[in-house]
Amino acid sequence: MRTSALQKVFRKKIPLLCAIVIGFFLIIAFSAQFLGLASNWDTPIGTQYLPPNLSEFKFWLGTDYLGRSVILKVIQGARVALSVGVVTTLLSAPIGVFFGCVSGYFGGLIDELILWFITTLSSIPNILLLIGISYSLGRGMTAVYIALTATSWISLARILRGEVIKHKQKEYLIAAEALGAGNGRRIFIHLLPNVMHQVILSMTFMFEMAIRAEVLLSYLQLGVQNLPSWGKMIDDANGELGNGVWWQLTGATVAMFFLMFSINVLGDYVRDALDPKANI
Repeated sequence: MRTSALQKVFRKKIPLLCAIVIGFFLIIAFSAQFLGLASNWDTPIGTQYLPPNLSEFKFWLGTDYLGRSVILKVIQGARVALSVGVVTTLLSAPIGVFFGCVSGYFGGLIDELILWFITTLSSIPNILLLIGISYSLGRGMTAVYIALTATSWISLARILRGEVIKHKQKEYLIAAEALGAGNGRRIFIHLLPNVMHQVILSMTFMFEMAIRAEVLLSYLQLGVQNLPSWGKMIDDANGELGNGVWWQLTGATVAMFFLMFSINVLGDYVRDALDPKANI
């Protein structure tokens, strides 16, 4: 049923176009990470602040204050953003699934302790928590991964806890218990597949939030170092607009807009397709 619902989603033009845009960014990021695309982004190709010129690819978005190609920096920025999004999502999702399922299934003291921990983290403003963790761990990709992973799993755990509480008294779990299935089997073999749509949806928004957080941290100079980031490009462009240099800001913000917009729209369509209430 869920596979059929997703197939219907991608038969529509808008979500299909969004998936193509996301796929394009993923290919660009993969090529930059493993195939050396835009690896010479830090090599000057001309004088500073050359305006965009469509005669050659490297000059499509002009040059920055050091004469480096802005479009190559945008490509490397896509690599950084998507790397952070993918790694953070893959690290955070299992944590959220584990705590959400265990808390909702067992209840009692275990539920109270996990809920207390989640509530404590949630009570701290997310941006302050990110800044604090990044600042204490130092700058760099590893610090960004750890900071975002430490905060990204919370919403998934909350959602799954509520879903598991609703499901744990249903007939299929009672039948599994009667057949001798242990707690671990009932949770991860029987219960989890029935709430997996919530995991998929949460991972979609987790991916988007991780990219936005990385851009913000880099803008505040607490993110990646020695690599171009869309956040750092936006920060560098602050002093350029007064001199009529708009192309670095435009390149970073337009790339970020198309990626974020596509993820948001596709996520909405997938949510509607997988929501049982929407398909009644």
